[in-house]
Amino acid sequence: MSLCSTVVAQASLTGNQPKVVRYDLYVGDTMVNYSGKTRHALAVNGTTPGPTLYFTEGDTAEIHVHNTLREETSIHWHGIILPNQYDGVPYLTTQPIKAGKTHIFRFPVVQHGTYWYHSHTMLQEQSGLHGAIVMRKRGEEPKNEYTLLLSDWTDLHPHTVNRYLHNANDWFAIKKGSVQSYAEAAKTNHFKTKLTNEWKRMNAMDVSDVYYERFLSNGQVTDSQPQFKAGDSVHLRIVNGSASTYFWLRYSGGKITVIANDGADVQPVVVDRLLIGVSETYDLVVPVPENMQYEFMATAEDRTRSTSLWLGQGMKMPVGELPKLKYFEGMKMMNDMMKMNGDLDTSTGMQMSNQVMDMNTVMYPELDAPPANDHSRHGRMKGMDMNNSGDIVTLNYGMLKAPEKTTLPDGPVKLLNFELTGNMNRYVWSINNKTVSETDKILIKKGEIVRMVIFNNTMMRHPMHLHGHFFRVLNGQGDYSPLKTVLDIMPMEVDTIEFKATESGDWFFHCHILYHMMSGMGRVFSYEDSPPNPEVPDPRMAYRMLKKDDRMLHVMGRVGLESNGSDGELIVANTRYRLSTEWRVGLNADHGYESESHFGRYFGKMQWLFPYIGWDVRYRRMREAEKNLFGQTNTKDYRQVFHVGLEYTLPMLIIADASVDTDGRIRVQLSREDVPVTRRLRFNFMVNTDKEYMAGFRYIVTRRLAISTHYDSDMGYGAGITLSY
Repeated sequence: MSLCSTVVAQASLTGNQPKVVRYDLYVGDTMVNYSGKTRHALAVNGTTPGPTLYFTEGDTAEIHVHNTLREETSIHWHGIILPNQYDGVPYLTTQPIKAGKTHIFRFPVVQHGTYWYHSHTMLQEQSGLHGAIVMRKRGEEPKNEYTLLLSDWTDLHPHTVNRYLHNANDWFAIKKGSVQSYAEAAKTNHFKTKLTNEWKRMNAMDVSDVYYERFLSNGQVTDSQPQFKAGDSVHLRIVNGSASTYFWLRYSGGKITVIANDGADVQPVVVDRLLIGVSETYDLVVPVPENMQYEFMATAEDRTRSTSLWLGQGMKMPVGELPKLKYFEGMKMMNDMMKMNGDLDTSTGMQMSNQVMDMNTVMYPELDAPPANDHSRHGRMKGMDMNNSGDIVTLNYGMLKAPEKTTLPDGPVKLLNFELTGNMNRYVWSINNKTVSETDKILIKKGEIVRMVIFNNTMMRHPMHLHGHFFRVLNGQGDYSPLKTVLDIMPMEVDTIEFKATESGDWFFHCHILYHMMSGMGRVFSYEDSPPNPEVPDPRMAYRMLKKDDRMLHVMGRVGLESNGSDGELIVANTRYRLSTEWRVGLNADHGYESESHFGRYFGKMQWLFPYIGWDVRYRRMREAEKNLFGQTNTKDYRQVFHVGLEYTLPMLIIADASVDTDGRIRVQLSREDVPVTRRLRFNFMVNTDKEYMAGFRYIVTRRLAISTHYDSDMGYGAGITLSY
């Protein structure tokens, strides 16, 4: 599809009226090509990312968004203070832009800094529907300035990525080399660490969820800007427009000076490196010492790949790749932090906040952080780096200080305590163990000071973004606490933020890791007594539409084709509910066939408890009736029964299943899938009180194909392949 280029019309109006700056943005489908691989992706004006939009404080922005797609879309103006109806969250604040339609956004520019825009519809952001926004101060003359939008790219369709995450598919871990199998654990003397990890019902340690084929600088694997020369100081406007990737930012030409974060100015801070969270923006100043090419490298937090911007011309001066993470050291740390009930252990009394203590340093080889101490929790915490090691200075929020006082005017305080909750086993992310679809809006009043105390009780970082407001981060800088719109909160941290309620309407507060947001980690702040939003004629219906995201159904299927028959499983599930059917079909009447189906709901923060109802159909030619371990007759000559049962996840991730059927027969079963023997070899087993048992192996070849073999007490030994969806 051929798309028009950006049209910019600037009209200087008479008197004191503001200048209107107009952009026409065309949202469409384009073909992208990376290293010979092509895929249709969303684009703005034919490119991913879209064009950078430039405004000056005092302007009026008028942006015409033309949707040339065959599906609806939306644009959210991230970090921008604007009337509620233009915020761009479909249904909640702004009508979605239907296929073939145009939506006009018109708002005053009341701020300066580096911001960005992106789709807020489903998973479109992952496909490249985003771009940067630069708002300059009045009278500012840009010099040696460059805007860099970082993003992550997957060759898979984003809906496939989302489905894999919810179905505990470990293909991403295989691709990243982060499986942490028992063989790898034994090889590195961490076998006990691995056992402890699974005893506490945890999956392998990781710092990110998705495997990406490449990371991009303004849509390219590498970007080059040769116009900068010796003696220049370059103002870099960095936007992390990725869907789920944090980036380490480092520069080969010298120190990095931080001058703004999320568009708000800060007193200059000189560092060696910084980690930019998902959706954050930073304004940085870097030197060009000589007429050479200096590398500004953005490395994914999981260190799988990087992307670079080269400044200057001449001989290349690379910054060097970061070494691979020491995952088992991280696993050991995680074991000590996690209780058996899935909560983080805060009994040490240590108050961690504002990124001052990065516990992940135990995994960073370049800092030579000492390993976790097995004998003393206090000693272990002392061994963790306080974000700076030796001569390497790493930015943290505690170092940010506003150039002017940010103290809020007096007003009644509304205190909110938020616990970030969730689990990796089923990929459910929530606040106070409730997703968006399970909560009502949080009512606030104009004039209130809304103070949020946020505790991250998960093992993942969460960049929490508040729409339409700047908030103060209470980081020890007193009256000069910095202003932000995104707060990256690390595991076990307690952070406090506050803002003055000065707006009206509904505003979204959510984790900006796209797949966490779509799983339910968010809330809606709603101003009481707000005037009607013309974009939302039916607020109740609009809120129901927002809730659909974390109620989305995810499908998983697996079919084994082996020499003794076929077995398989089909699952349809969402955040709380699951419908599953498993089957086994033999080659003859002695092998028989059976199918068992369950429908139920998960309970608890970690979702270890699953009560269900179901039905069981089976046939096997039997010479005589069998008895189960409870002495009950167990015939399989065409048995069809309903049953109720309860599944519970035991230590070592073993599923205990107890049920009773309509004939009064009781069955207790233990099973587990996908025990990681090596990076690609998985072991699975099942045994129950009906004297049935099974054990087998799968060797994963591709994301859809595995070579498999197993022994089944009814069907005997078989070998073949297993196909997965």
